[in-house]
Amino acid sequence: MAQSTLKPDLEFARELGEAGGESLKKCFQCATCSVACPLSPANAPYPRKEMVWASWGLKEKLRGDVDLWLCHNCGNCSDLCPRGAKPADVMAAARNVLYKDLTAPAIVGKWMSKASGLPILFAIPAVLWLIVWWIRAGCNNGEWFPRAADGRIVFGQIFYGDYTIDPIFMLTFFGALFILYLGVRKLWKMFQPDGTLMVIGKTKSWVFHLWDVLWEEVITHRKFDECEDGPVTGKNTPNRKYGHAILFWSFAILACVTAIVALGHWGGKIIPLIKIETPMPLTFPVKILANIGALLLLIGLALLTARRMRLNPADHGSSFQDWYLLGIIWLVAVTGVLAQCFRLADAIRPAFVIYYLHLVFVWMLFAYLPWSKLGHFVYRTAALLYVRMYGRS
Repeated sequence: MAQSTLKPDLEFARELGEAGGESLKKCFQCATCSVACPLSPANAPYPRKEMVWASWGLKEKLRGDVDLWLCHNCGNCSDLCPRGAKPADVMAAARNVLYKDLTAPAIVGKWMSKASGLPILFAIPAVLWLIVWWIRAGCNNGEWFPRAADGRIVFGQIFYGDYTIDPIFMLTFFGALFILYLGVRKLWKMFQPDGTLMVIGKTKSWVFHLWDVLWEEVITHRKFDECEDGPVTGKNTPNRKYGHAILFWSFAILACVTAIVALGHWGGKIIPLIKIETPMPLTFPVKILANIGALLLLIGLALLTARRMRLNPADHGSSFQDWYLLGIIWLVAVTGVLAQCFRLADAIRPAFVIYYLHLVFVWMLFAYLPWSKLGHFVYRTAALLYVRMYGRS
């Protein structure tokens, strides 16, 4: 009788190691990780099976595994692993590797997977916004740091909304959303419910499950209560729930501010009554809301950064992608606050330089979203909708 053999994908195993899963070789399949996981269902326990597949380099198995995206990365499995195999890190590493295959252009995924790609990731928007600055300076008789007619510092004198910021960021944001859409479609086609779900029969369309998923996972962060930090992780580290929740609501507030300003700018051309002039006074309600959002952003970042810095490296590793997302949001927040401070202090040169950097980092946050850990939010939501369609609560 012919026997089939498994052939490890050595290249995939190497990629896992580079992405933060180098501890995988310590696993000896005791299944403690699946027992420790508070979210792992009895009919499809994880992450033990993912550890087996990763050990053998079975990339296709992991590509079709919906459970890979359901991990909350609380660290219970890593805390309790008797061998220090760090299953949570291996799961995160596998997701990071698969990001590169989900969305095109694939070269961006390669740059995002390791620190050596960071200079290129920075250089693209840095050159883009420098060209914009150079062109606008030419329109201002070669003045790189112009003032408005009344002497104020107005960033729109260089980075004009109608012809630079608005079209560039609209293309960037909606382009990223379209790439994420293609990634989600590809992800759903790769999922194989026969091997990872107890198929009760496909229920209602994903639309009917969307509100439940958003309520539990995003709006209330209720699932964080079911997936508390483990005994080692949680002893001296801030709870992830509060940092994530504050960060989410800060993004929501700042998104509302952006929408209001855009409506006031473009709608004001038609209806003068709703027109909003920028820069807005500090006492303007929309500006107050923006500063509240910025403050919450800094608080949420501080909580999440403190937690990650206090993690025991023996139980929890940190990959480049872990720190990339935190770092880029920090840079967006700090440069945004500093740009306002320098503008109010009438320090024109540092104000324009910091605002230029702010645009660079905001562009990086949105343009590279499909390949960053922020993309996991979208893919995890898609996976949760998928399993609910097949009867898993």
